[in-house]
Amino acid sequence: MKKQLFAGALSMGLAAAAVQAPAWAEDGLHEGKIKHVLLISIDGLHALDVANYVKTHKGSALEELSDHGVTFSNAKTPANSDSFPGLLALVTGGSPRTHGLFYDYSYDRTIWAPDNKTCSGKPGTQMIFDESIDVYVGGVSQNVIDPNALPRYIDAQGRCSPFYPHDAIRTNTVFEVIKAERAGRTAWADKHPAYDLVNGRSGKGVDDLYTPEITNAVGFDNTISVVCTVQNDGLKVAAVLNEIQGWNHEGTKHVGVPTVFGMNFQAVSVGQKLLMDNPGGGCTADTDPGINGQRGGYTDGLGAPSAVLAYGLKKTDDALWQFINGLKKAGIYDSTLIIVTAKHGQSPINLEKLVKPGHFADLVCTVSKCTTGTAAKIIADAGACPEGPCGWVQDDDIGLIWLPDQSKTKLVADYLNQNAQYLYIDEVLSGEELKLKFRDPAKDSRTPDIIVQPVYGTIYTKPASNKLAEHGGFSFGDTNVGLIVSNPGMDPRVVKTPVLSSQVAATILKSLGIDPNELESVRAEGIPVLPFLFDAGGSENE
Repeated sequence: MKKQLFAGALSMGLAAAAVQAPAWAEDGLHEGKIKHVLLISIDGLHALDVANYVKTHKGSALEELSDHGVTFSNAKTPANSDSFPGLLALVTGGSPRTHGLFYDYSYDRTIWAPDNKTCSGKPGTQMIFDESIDVYVGGVSQNVIDPNALPRYIDAQGRCSPFYPHDAIRTNTVFEVIKAERAGRTAWADKHPAYDLVNGRSGKGVDDLYTPEITNAVGFDNTISVVCTVQNDGLKVAAVLNEIQGWNHEGTKHVGVPTVFGMNFQAVSVGQKLLMDNPGGGCTADTDPGINGQRGGYTDGLGAPSAVLAYGLKKTDDALWQFINGLKKAGIYDSTLIIVTAKHGQSPINLEKLVKPGHFADLVCTVSKCTTGTAAKIIADAGACPEGPCGWVQDDDIGLIWLPDQSKTKLVADYLNQNAQYLYIDEVLSGEELKLKFRDPAKDSRTPDIIVQPVYGTIYTKPASNKLAEHGGFSFGDTNVGLIVSNPGMDPRVVKTPVLSSQVAATILKSLGIDPNELESVRAEGIPVLPFLFDAGGSENE
C-alpha cells in the first residue's frame, strides 16, 4: 500500500496539477490493441525543433504523427544528458542513481584496466564504452566489441573477465521484460557496438541488435559530415524497414515483427554540432555547396535551422515516412504505437552564447598554478590519468570529476566555487547537494565526487574544435527533448505538463498490457506512465 501511495503521489507531482485525460479517439485504441511499439530517438531533437518543423513543413511525417498523437512539449531527461543515460531513461525508466551509467566514458572504483588480466592491485579505472572498444581491421570497425579493449571485473564465478557494457547496467530493460513476460521478439539499432548496453544485465534482452559504427576510432568518422551521417543512419533505417516486414535486420530470414524495436538517428545531432560541414572533404558524397563547407547549428536563438541542420531534419523526417508507409504495407500501422523522442537535446541553440575555453582540466591549470598538493593539481592529475585508480575528469558541456582521494572532495569543490567566474562555472554539485540528486559517492563506485555545470553555452573543448554545440549537462537545451506518442486511433493533443523521458519506458509496457513495475528502475524511482494517455478526466490542449 505504501508503494502504491508513493507512486501515486509522484505521478500527481509530475502532472503539475493538470487533470489527466484519455488521448484515444472513441473508436480508436482499446485494451489489447497495441501489439508493437516502435521507439525512435532523434538525438538532439528539442521540443522546439518539433514545433518549428511541424509548423513549417505541412505534410511532414512529424506532422502526421502529431496529428494522431500526444505531443509533450515540456519533456526532459531525468539526469545528465549524455547518450547512455538518455537511452537508458527510455528503456529502463530510470536515472543514473538506479541504472548506474553517467556517461559512455566514465569511471568505476571497482573495476580494473583492460590490460590487467588478473584483476590484481587496487581497483578503479575508466569505464570506456565508446568507439574505441570495437574490433578494427584496416581502420574500419567490424561492428563487434573487442573483449581485450574492455575493462575487467571479478564475475560471479570469481574470474577476472571482460566487463561488457551490458554488465554495467544495474536494472533491467523493457527488452528483457518483453522477453520474460511475452516471449516477444525485440530489436534495436544504434551508433556503436557499445550499445550492447541495451541487452541489459542478462546480456540477452535484444534478439536483433544492429550497431553499424558511425565513428571509426582509427579511421573515417562519418560525423564530420551531415551527409555521411545520414548515410550511416540509412543503414539502420533499412534494418528497421526489414523488421517491420517481419525479417531480421539483414532481410535474410523471416522471424516475425518485433514487439518492441527501434533505432537512433544521428543526423540532427551532427547538424546541430558542426562548425563546418565536411572540412577537408573526407565525405565524398557531400558535394552540395549549400551544405558542404557550411556552418551547422541554428541561425538564431529561436531555433531556425541552418541549411546543414535543415538537411538532417528533412532526411530524418523522410525516414519516418518510410516507417509509417512500411507499417501500413505490413498491415500493422493501427496496432503499432510509435514513440518519437530523443536521448538528449543539445546546447546552445543561440550561438551568441557559445564559449569554448578549453578542456576543463587544462583550463584549471590556465587559471591556477597546478603545483603539488593544490586543488588545481588534483584536478589536473585526474584529468591526465591514463588508466587505473588515479581518478578521471570527463567534460563536454559538463564536468564530471572522480577523485583518487575522496577525502579531498571539499578542498576541490571549494576551489571550484572560489574560481567559478574564471572556470565558466554556473554550479558545483558536491557533498550534500550532490546526494540530493544522486547516490553518495562515498558508497557508490560510479557516482562522481563533483559535478560541474558550466554557464549556459560553455563547452569545455578547444577553441579550434569543430563544435557549435554539445550535450551531457543539465541545462534546458541539453535536457529538453521532443516527445510524440502516436497511433492512428489517437486524437491530437499538445501537453505542456512537465514530464520525464524516463516515463517512456513505463508507457511502453503499459501500452502492451504489462505492469510497468516489472521495470526495477520504475519501481525504485516511482516513475509513472506518461499522462493524458490512459486515465479518464479533463484535457489539456492548444
